Amino acid sequence: MKIRNITIIFALSVLVPAFVVGADAETLTYTDKLGRVVTIPVPVSRAVVFQTYELIPALGIWDKIVGVGRYAYSNDLMVAARPDITSTIPSAGSGVDVSAEVLMKLEPDVVITWTFQPEAIRFIEQKGLRVIGVSPEGLTELYEVMRLHGTLFGKEQRAEIIIKEMEKIFGLVRERVSEIPAQGRKKVLWLFGKPTQVACKTGVPNSLIELMRGINPASDIPQTSSDISMEQIIAWNPDVIFIWGHAGYMAQDILDSDQWRRIRAVYEGRVFKAPRWSNWSPRIAPVALWMAMKTYPDLFKNIDVERSFDDFYQEVYGIPYEKVSKFER
Repeated sequence: MKIRNITIIFALSVLVPAFVVGADAETLTYTDKLGRVVTIPVPVSRAVVFQTYELIPALGIWDKIVGVGRYAYSNDLMVAARPDITSTIPSAGSGVDVSAEVLMKLEPDVVITWTFQPEAIRFIEQKGLRVIGVSPEGLTELYEVMRLHGTLFGKEQRAEIIIKEMEKIFGLVRERVSEIPAQGRKKVLWLFGKPTQVACKTGVPNSLIELMRGINPASDIPQTSSDISMEQIIAWNPDVIFIWGHAGYMAQDILDSDQWRRIRAVYEGRVFKAPRWSNWSPRIAPVALWMAMKTYPDLFKNIDVERSFDDFYQEVYGIPYEKVSKFER
């Protein structure tokens, strides 16, 4: 019997899948975002997932997960999908402060984490564990990270179904904004942990701004985020401002600030904070629709938002939208 030897190579910021027939076992050879080559038998049966844990309920792989990042415990979706998560699935810390003792006890086949701190990945490797570092910079790479998870857990078809559901929402957005003339495009700024830390050319927020035909004034900066002077933000004068859900400040803080009052988005009251969700999740599709509706409200007046979001949650996660944190209306 011939069994596949699967090779997925990461190059030029795009995952390119290739399939090779092997003779002994089914394996995945993957070159991650740090250029590390990891070879692992698949499907895996024991995994620790630090950041991409929202793919667990989407793919239906609870029985394959032996550990999660601690932030899964406070994630609305994870708690709704698995109310007993804190008592049934151990935390091994986060992608920044890994607990080696817990990891070794869990004996995972693979650890999936982000690349924010490469030293954390090296630390895990030194313990003799396989670890894959991911950090999707845009929707294309997010899809490929999802497909990677599908291959790791033998859920390739399910991953494609999830992507199809995401594309339904993205397609709706693209259709509604397709006829916006160049002079009608709005300037949209996405703020991260600090009000002056903005999303730049790479990363999922910029992909969403481009998807809805917005203009990201920071897109000339070739990195994921950058600290920008208040003077530059005033000069950009964005029409709409979105705030990362995990930021420690609220939209009202910006709206009430004397520093920001001369900016169009502020004096027109168009500053919005996203829910506390992961950017590395299928839920980025509803985020895109929400952002587009806030940016171009006239184009989305007849959309039944609650139904669209509920259909998405039921199809992707098997739970109703009412069980998770809702968007600001």
